[in-house]
Amino acid sequence: MPTNTPCGPKLYALVDYEDPYVQPLILAALKNKLPQDSYQLIKSLNSLPSPKSPILHFQQYESLDFDHHVSNTSTSLCNSYVIRKALIRKHYLSTTVSNWITKHPDSVLAKGVKPSVEFEVDYAEFLDDALVEAWELKESWERGEGKGKEEREWWILKPGMSERGQGIRLFSNEDELVGIFEGWDPEEDEDEDDEVRSDAENDSDQANHEEKNEGNGIVTSLLRHFIAQPYIHPPLLLPPPSSDPSDQATFRKFHIRTYVLAVGALKVYVYKDMLALFATKSYSPPWESSNDEEDLKAHLTNTCLQETNEREGSVGLFWELPETLPSQPALSTRQLLRWKDAVFGEILALTGTIFEAASRSMSIHFQPLPNSFEIFGLDFMVGIGENGKLDTYLLEVNAFPDFRQTGDELKGLIEGLFEGVVDVAINPFFFEEREEKKEEEKMVRVLDIDLGRR
Repeated sequence: MPTNTPCGPKLYALVDYEDPYVQPLILAALKNKLPQDSYQLIKSLNSLPSPKSPILHFQQYESLDFDHHVSNTSTSLCNSYVIRKALIRKHYLSTTVSNWITKHPDSVLAKGVKPSVEFEVDYAEFLDDALVEAWELKESWERGEGKGKEEREWWILKPGMSERGQGIRLFSNEDELVGIFEGWDPEEDEDEDDEVRSDAENDSDQANHEEKNEGNGIVTSLLRHFIAQPYIHPPLLLPPPSSDPSDQATFRKFHIRTYVLAVGALKVYVYKDMLALFATKSYSPPWESSNDEEDLKAHLTNTCLQETNEREGSVGLFWELPETLPSQPALSTRQLLRWKDAVFGEILALTGTIFEAASRSMSIHFQPLPNSFEIFGLDFMVGIGENGKLDTYLLEVNAFPDFRQTGDELKGLIEGLFEGVVDVAINPFFFEEREEKKEEEKMVRVLDIDLGRR
């Protein structure tokens, strides 16, 4: 624990994360990393001696007092930016990538993010109109005419505003896409009030969506903005934690959860300790699956969709994955040494670039503030390319990630993350700049630009 007590006014900390998993980890990080006796916990802004008193806000987005925050830029630090749709909404993220690679065709985003087709639709009967300019989809369907399912090009459909894997479906032709939307159409006797709510509800980050389309767990108010992307097949398959690594029947699809810290305007850090989150069923190609809940378990790796008993053994540490890749049909026969380092390097490059793209080409929808920081959860997938080599793809960016999905066994990873937040975001703002220990750095800086915001 630091023992030096800084000079100057005491720091007040309003820490109310409203999550029993996270709250004690934040408090422990402050205690372990801030100078001794340098701060005082308070329960509301009313406890401040003065509006100008140094204050750390660490709360849920909905609870943050942004009026106070933007009025006290030199003394108030909070754990969220106000505007960041360019990253956290799938259809905005798609536009961010498209804008950037138009100007920078050689960017890592051109290869590391699957191209998206965006469209808006409320009901299946209007799908034809919505797809008028979806040339990529139509061309794909034309190429697939007369072919069997295994020969078609497969796509993944994602509601633009959904979270935690809700509403994700697979399709390979127009009939399958129409069937998906017909399954989402509300019953004729559904209350008109629900339709009004769907049209009126905005996409603010703090919106509390509760009305769901009965039977499939889809939030009706989210079914408007959509993106479709080429499905990543084949993915790299690995044995989940505590399974037999020699039994290929247990191999599953997984994605990598990477925690990213954005500080001020703008430095971006990748937390090196990452998670591997596995699907609950062994992988099968999309043409051998349906869109029912059970079959999708082979394709969806989001633990929020898994039952409690299924989640056991589905979350592990990325750096504890096998050092040598097990053979699988599409993978090059050449053994890839240090494959995790290669994947991590691609994650670093993609992360730094997507934040720069959002801040420079979508500045209306991503506005980093010099007295804010925020933790994002970035999801990556490792696929096997046509040449048999591994390719890393950015899937999505999540604000206020659900840390509880990490579980109790790996809680130390989240504790270390918050200690890193104190080191690189909180301490430098209120106290002296820290000395970076390059040889043991877990918060890897991937972007350092000056956006001219003071």
